[in-house]
Amino acid sequence: QVQLVESGGGLVQTGGSLTLSCVASGGIANIDFMGWYRQAPGKQRELVATITNQNIPNYSDSVKGRFTVSRDNFRSAMFLQMNSLHPEDTAVYYCNARKFTATIELLYDVWGQGTQVTVSS
Repeated sequence: QVQLVESGGGLVQTGGSLTLSCVASGGIANIDFMGWYRQAPGKQRELVATITNQNIPNYSDSVKGRFTVSRDNFRSAMFLQMNSLHPEDTAVYYCNARKFTATIELLYDVWGQGTQVTVSS
């Protein structure tokens, strides 16, 4: 089964940028959906961005225009370029991978361990 490892989190000032990486064991070419989610203290985990195996991205309204999700099948990795960061972006960011069968049943739903992003005001 796929294992995911995130990196790239850290502390940045308001308006700054960070790039998160998610490396998957076993390759990502066959993964239907990969995505980034985040969870701030005291809040539920929320969607940040997803990308399909045909490189079709989708963003939450709160990050649209500031964040860019991409995937590189050759490097078995997904990235999240985050620009114009706000303190409200502070959270643990998680990488997710989902694969479905030909009959649209969930085959697996895998999460990474998370990486902390802190934006100071």
